[in-house]
Amino acid sequence: MKPKTELDLKTLRAFLLDLDGVVYRGEAALPGAVEFVTALQAQGMPFLFITNNSTRTPAQYVARLARMGVHVGEEAVLTSALATAAYLAELAPPGTPVYVIGETGLRQALAERGFVLSEDHAVARYVVVGHDTALTWHKLAAATLAIRRGAPFIATNPDRTLPTEEGLVPGAGAILAALEAASGVSPQVIGKPESVIFRQALARLGVLPRHAAVVGDRLDTDIHGGQRAGLRTIGLLSGVTTAEEFARANPPPDGLFENLAALLAAWQAAKGER
Repeated sequence: MKPKTELDLKTLRAFLLDLDGVVYRGEAALPGAVEFVTALQAQGMPFLFITNNSTRTPAQYVARLARMGVHVGEEAVLTSALATAAYLAELAPPGTPVYVIGETGLRQALAERGFVLSEDHAVARYVVVGHDTALTWHKLAAATLAIRRGAPFIATNPDRTLPTEEGLVPGAGAILAALEAASGVSPQVIGKPESVIFRQALARLGVLPRHAAVVGDRLDTDIHGGQRAGLRTIGLLSGVTTAEEFARANPPPDGLFENLAALLAAWQAAKGER
């Protein structure tokens, strides 16, 4: 398709890039991913990878990207787990006991902030929930009891499904739905499309919302979230949302491109580069 944009790309001062469906699919880099990141680095353009996936650590993302030819440091990755730990650190001091449903990325992020990962729901001051492939009824029961006792319910991200090679499977949002049904309490969500993770990303890069663009393949998280946070938005057709779905959005993204290769070409053209 021909690139479409209502956005003056040369005015941008930073990019927030989703990962799955934008930079890679599975273990393969998508067209233009390596070249786009390399161009950003060569131009000294601030950027940040921002992902709702709370299961992996920044080090794991850096290693995965390196295998695809994208070489960055851990400071270039902001996960919903890191954003959640930072948010909780504004509410509670180190040493606060937290009941966690989640995997390594979330547990490590909370531990590095000094929180105590308690297995006793009766002493937990907060319940923090992310995606967990080792989920059990006992974990759901413990979290429910803590929430019903009054512990604030905080969630990394609301994605109800997770794409796999076999199709869509339950994501973190499905776990949240079970806990909400059992406790009668809705969680405070930190990841996309909520504004908390976008505010943290902009603060890390030191730019105002109107000077940054979020680049994503999901209308419901990347684009709607960026719009709510006051950012410019760029949709890509290399992931889950179709051109028709983007076109029906109200409002639609500021720009729409096939992939990062097409976005790179448009960005370079806007700056008068070959």
